[in-house]
This record gives sequence, C-alpha cells and structure tokens, in this order.
Amino acid sequence: MTVEEAITGRRSIRKFKTDKVPREVIEHILDAAQWSPSWGNTQPWELYVLTGEPLEEFRKANHMKIINGEDYKTDIPIPEIWPDHLKKRYGEIGKTLLSALGIPREDKESRNKFYEEMAQLFGAPCMIIACIPRASAVEYALLDVGLVVQTICLLAHDRGLGTCIMAAAVGYPELLRSIASIPDELLIVVGIALGYPDGAAPINAFKRVRADTSEVVTWID
Repeated sequence: MTVEEAITGRRSIRKFKTDKVPREVIEHILDAAQWSPSWGNTQPWELYVLTGEPLEEFRKANHMKIINGEDYKTDIPIPEIWPDHLKKRYGEIGKTLLSALGIPREDKESRNKFYEEMAQLFGAPCMIIACIPRASAVEYALLDVGLVVQTICLLAHDRGLGTCIMAAAVGYPELLRSIASIPDELLIVVGIALGYPDGAAPINAFKRVRADTSEVVTWID
C-alpha cells in the first residue's frame, strides 16, 4: 500500500467487528506514530489506550449519559458556528450517514439509536485518547495532536484496521479521568475508536466525497 493509497482509502468506520486487536499490533502502530512531526519536536501528545473491562465500563457510562441527555462538557470546545460553505459540507455528511442507514430524517427514534451506538464507539474493541498538557502552547499542541492522530489512523488502515476520530468519545472528560486515571493537568482532546471494520455494514461502504482542490487552493504564480 502506497502512502497515497492509505490516504485516499482510509475512511471513518462506524461499525466494528468484536474481534480484539492484539496488543502488539497497537504497540507497533503507536511506536511508528511517534515519528509524526511536531512543533520544535515537542511531541506534546499523551495517549491513553482503553481495552477490555475499562473500555466496557466507559462504553456503558458514556451511553447512559447520552440517554439521560447530559450536555457535553469537553475540555476543548466543540465548534458551534461555521462559515456557510463548511456548514453545508457538515450537513451533507449527516444526510449521507442517515441515508446509508436507511433512516428517514423524521425518524427521530432511529436517529437517537444511531447516536447511542456512537456513544458506545460503534462497538470498537479499543479506544485511544489523545491528550495535551494544559501548560502547553495549546494551539500548536492541537495541531500536533492532529498530526499524530492522522498518522495513527493511516498506520491502522495499512494493517487492515479501521478507525473513527470521535468527539463523542471525549464529551464527558471527568468520566474518562475517573476510568483511565487521566490527571487534571492534561486536556483531553479527542478519541480514536480502533478495531476491525465490519465490511458488510452499509454505513462503512457509502460513497465519500471531498471538496475539489479548486475550492481550497489558491495559486500565486
């Protein structure tokens, strides 16, 4: 697999098989991901890997919070306002997901069920939580987290694994701090669901789209 094939072939997985991912495979991915670039080679990320019982504890508690309607209290604010063209893309992926699941927009019960599956990480047998120190230059550290998260996802894809980068995994930071013993001096940034993709699931097979480069690239000749 070439780098280009990994980049264009990797997709967000929203239904995983129950098969466990061997620890040595995860360790190999994380070892290689350490070569991700970072500002001044600071490597500000700190990663927590949840599997087994701790992950099941999180999955159940996260699910209950969603059912009870608790608002997210993320360490890193979730964007609420977007320029119109970005909001349009965001809305379109939502419609595509519901369509792939065969859920009409007006079917609120089925939509809520999907959100509950999201809260349970779509059945992934592993979750990686990316954190940064509160004392860091947060804006730069967030860029660095994006780099290492992308690298992890590409390495996972290369080994036949699937990933989903999820804000829904970090909506309740105190829950994660309790289960994973994440100290207060770390900001919890994002979660990565990791596992083997369910290739038979329509939600993992819909046609993806990206903006044409003419929309995002300006040439100065």
